[in-house]
Amino acid sequence: MLGNLLSVLYLAVFLAAGLLLARRLAPGLPPEGTLVLAAALGLALLAALPALAALALGFTLAAALLALAAAGAVLGGCLWAEARVPRAQKSGGAPLGWPFWLCVLPLLALAVWLLFTHTLYLKGGAYWCGQSTYGDLPMHLAFIQSIAQQGDFPPRYPLLAGEGAYGYPFLCETVSSVFLLLGAGLKFACLLPQCLALLAVFGGGWLLAHALLGGRGAASLAYWLFFMGSGFGFAYFLGGDKGNFTRIFTAFYETPTNYVQENVRWVNPVVDLLIPQRATLMGWALLFPALFLLARFALQEEKHLWKALVLLAAPLPLVHTHSALALVLVCAVLFLRQLVCGPRTKASLGPWLAFAGLAAAAWLPQMLTQVLPATQEGAGFLRWHFNWANEGDGYFWFYIKNIGLVYLLLVPAFLWAGRSLRWMYGGGLLILLVSELVVFQPNNYDNNKLLFVWHLLGCILVANLLVDLARRVSKKSVRVCLAALCIAAATLGSVLTVGREAVSGYEQFSADAIAAARYAKEQTDPHALFLTGTQHVNAIASLAGRSVLCGSPSYVFYHGRNYTAQQAAVQELYETPSAEALACWGVEYVAVSGWEQGAFAVNEAWYRQNCELVFQQGGYSIYRTPG
Repeated sequence: MLGNLLSVLYLAVFLAAGLLLARRLAPGLPPEGTLVLAAALGLALLAALPALAALALGFTLAAALLALAAAGAVLGGCLWAEARVPRAQKSGGAPLGWPFWLCVLPLLALAVWLLFTHTLYLKGGAYWCGQSTYGDLPMHLAFIQSIAQQGDFPPRYPLLAGEGAYGYPFLCETVSSVFLLLGAGLKFACLLPQCLALLAVFGGGWLLAHALLGGRGAASLAYWLFFMGSGFGFAYFLGGDKGNFTRIFTAFYETPTNYVQENVRWVNPVVDLLIPQRATLMGWALLFPALFLLARFALQEEKHLWKALVLLAAPLPLVHTHSALALVLVCAVLFLRQLVCGPRTKASLGPWLAFAGLAAAAWLPQMLTQVLPATQEGAGFLRWHFNWANEGDGYFWFYIKNIGLVYLLLVPAFLWAGRSLRWMYGGGLLILLVSELVVFQPNNYDNNKLLFVWHLLGCILVANLLVDLARRVSKKSVRVCLAALCIAAATLGSVLTVGREAVSGYEQFSADAIAAARYAKEQTDPHALFLTGTQHVNAIASLAGRSVLCGSPSYVFYHGRNYTAQQAAVQELYETPSAEALACWGVEYVAVSGWEQGAFAVNEAWYRQNCELVFQQGGYSIYRTPG
């Protein structure tokens, strides 16, 4: 409990620094805008400062305290600067009122509840999870734990014998690893920055829509179209017997927004992106507020916002590389607008150049030392590929049935929109073009991290059209009926998907696995190498933070790693072990559980005779090798 309390206080310093930076760098925002920007800037500092300190001190408690001192210095400097500003100049914009909170609070509460029940939920002595977190959560836990346990920085990849660059934007994990150094529990360390990030995502999405549309009603409609919108996948579950519909709530990933059998791939962003995918959550927590500021900076000529934009953009490549690319593409289109439509004076172009120059200076070391080396070492990065994840449908029909009403209305909405909104959506079109032609990672599907940014701008575009058309319908009853039909058609699939996620539950780590991980964490060296099976639910990696010889191919492959030799070695070492082979690979401990016995013909008798049994509980054993 003390570690959890210290973590809250630690985060409070970063959040307070973010708040004063928001007030200092973006004056005149409404209180809601200042709060959202404070959350985003606090997260940016939390990602950047401990990492910078860790370059000198390793990812250690000393580095965490040095980062805290740096955040405190930022806070003190802002307090000193604010004290020098006359009170009359401190007033912000008018509050946005209940429409903002009526949108943000329900989804924030839902997402926090899902995180709590889907992340290391203790029941019957075991850890349980939800449908969406069953696949990705063990990987994130392994990264968070290994960074904090091993202290190496930049960190080594723990799922392949601790070798090589990550090939993954690890700053989305260090924002939790730092709380483990302070003594927080693993679940608390995971959820603490995620809750703050959710506020920045939901609030930033609404603020972006409001900045582009002006009206609170239109902004609210755009918000719901994005976060709870869906296509026509629900049609596959209508008709037939009762079981055809109820399997939405019982089967594993057979929902109206994720039904691969019928080529339905456009997932709900809340339960399938924000809850399970920390990189997307943390990236959008910086990107959405940045797009909000960018809209005001580029379209409303608030050039003073460039400094805040730099701070939000600075850590993005190693928080979420896709979000960094999306920001670049939108900025490219809006800068072109400045050159074509705006004045080309020093006062107009100077902030653009300052923003680009400082962001590039922050990004260059990250790209040269981490992102590009991982791309060059790995396989499957940067490939030509057309038509995203479509498997068998016509191009337009695929998007019609996946995205639904919003996609059908994009062209008329674009023609209806004003010039500024068209230019902003032009950034989305550039994202769409790039995403449909180039793949940036081994998994083609992962381009959806880019496509959803295009979709967000499309939802804003369509909301503008729908609200304007609704105002032209004079009869209120007709207007209400049309609105209800549109909302039902546009959101039914996501409502059902969220319902499925809410009732899902799976045991992820058994009580025996938890005990084995506790032993490994407390009794072995943080850099010890374990031989385990290649299952993705790996307690040694996820709960103890130890490196394993070969992790799950479902992770390692999609991180671009060449794992052929390690995967073959795992089978050899379990089935035909020898002291020489174990020493060759540097294996110090061997785990044997039902996972390994189910995947291999484990020669456990050899381990009993030649190694020391150091842990045994239920069906889980750990052996220490002779070396």
